[in-house]
Amino acid sequence: MLRALLLTLSVVAISHAELCKPDAQNAFKVRISIKTALGDNAYAWDANEEYLFKAMVAFAMRRYSSKSTTQISNVLLCNVTDRVSFWFVVTDSSKNVTTVPGSEVEAAIRMNRNRINNAFLLSDKTLQFLKITSTLSPPVEPSTPVWLIVFGVVLCLIVAGIVFLVVSGIQKHKKKNKESTERENLEEKVEVTLENGIPCEALDLKAGHINGVFAADDERFTSL
Repeated sequence: MLRALLLTLSVVAISHAELCKPDAQNAFKVRISIKTALGDNAYAWDANEEYLFKAMVAFAMRRYSSKSTTQISNVLLCNVTDRVSFWFVVTDSSKNVTTVPGSEVEAAIRMNRNRINNAFLLSDKTLQFLKITSTLSPPVEPSTPVWLIVFGVVLCLIVAGIVFLVVSGIQKHKKKNKESTERENLEEKVEVTLENGIPCEALDLKAGHINGVFAADDERFTSL
C-alpha cells in the first residue's frame, strides 16, 4: 500500500516536472522586481508568496471560465530563481496530466491583471508575464465633459468680443466729442464778422475798440 502511494506520488511529480519547465507548452515565465517597486519596504519572496501567486492564478482561472474546479494545486511553479523569476503552468483539473491551453491562461491573466498586481503591491512593469502583453489602463475621463469645456471657451470669447466692441465704441464716441469741442473752440477764436462787406475782427466789448480816425485827430492837437 505504501509502495503504491509512493509510486503514485513519484509518477505525479515526474509528470508535473514534464509539464512545468522552461519553454514548455502552455508555460509562462514571470519576472518580479520587488525591490524596484517597493524600495526599503520590499518583502522577501518565499513559499508564502508562491502560495499566494498560485491562489491568484487559480482565482483568475475560476473567474474567467467555467473551470470552477481549478484548485491551487493545479498551478505549478518551476525554475524559481533568487532574483524572483519562474515558470508556471495550469493543469487541467479533470485529468491533472495535461495543461490548460495557453490562450485561456493568458485571457484569464489579462482579465484579472489588476487584482493580481494589487495582491503583490506591484504593477505591470514590476510583475511581468513575459509572454502576456500588458493591459492598458482605462483612459482618464475629465470630471467636466469635453463639450462643456468647449462651450465655456467659446462663450468667454464671445463675451470678450462684445466687451471689446462696447469699450472701443465708447472710446471712439468720447474722442469724437472731444474733437468736436476743440473744433468749436478754435472757430470761436478765429471767428470774424463781415461789416459792410469788409471783414473785421470781432469787437472785444470789455476792452473796447479805438477808432483810428479819431486817434489821428487827437494827435494833431496839442494840449495847452
